[in-house]
Amino acid sequence: MPTLTLNTYIEDFTNLFFPKLCLACNKSPVVRDEITCVRCQYELAVQENYKDKENDMMQAFWGRVPLEMITSMYTFVEKGRVRNLVHQLKYRNQKNIGIALGKTFGKKLAKVSDFESVDVIVPVPLHPRKERKRGYNQSEAFGQGLAESMQKSHLAKGLKRVIHKTSLTRKSRDVRFESIKDAYEVREKKKLAGKHILLVDDVLTTGATIEACARKLLQLPGVKLSIAVIAQGEL
Repeated sequence: MPTLTLNTYIEDFTNLFFPKLCLACNKSPVVRDEITCVRCQYELAVQENYKDKENDMMQAFWGRVPLEMITSMYTFVEKGRVRNLVHQLKYRNQKNIGIALGKTFGKKLAKVSDFESVDVIVPVPLHPRKERKRGYNQSEAFGQGLAESMQKSHLAKGLKRVIHKTSLTRKSRDVRFESIKDAYEVREKKKLAGKHILLVDDVLTTGATIEACARKLLQLPGVKLSIAVIAQGEL
């Protein structure tokens, strides 16, 4: 049973008058240390494609890059609760969302044989200019939470984005990939060679960003690669 500190009592007293609201629905209050309300926790059930070696995400990458496994915590739906969480994580200075989601998902992945052999977790990087503006990398926060609950090494700066591009959100996968295929470099080659790497990101839509990072990592000798993301868009 956790020990209640003076700060905890103060926080609980403050929440009586200024309750923290759920970061998914922004309506209902949350209990201590949670980011979502009970209703959203129920409706945001983690999907179980991490148990399926031939899930739809794996099929989408067949013939593109060789993967050990790929999984997503949620399905991304416009105007849904998952979108709200991701928006808060990326644009509302809520780094804690990424860490909390990583901890939750990591507990599930740690029990699956395909992820037991992971040696190191590497996040998709932001360009330094963009990370300075935002103050943190949301994918790194997710990776931090995963590493903690999976008890794996977290190489936060294993990859570096060296080319800064404007948004490619409305472009096709092929156009996006051609634009960013050389945008990433491996920084920690000696630490990553021969390892089973878990590459992590926030949202996977066309898969172009993940593919660009994956191809760079797979150039290292003896590397095996798996992928985990917070949310999966339409592939």
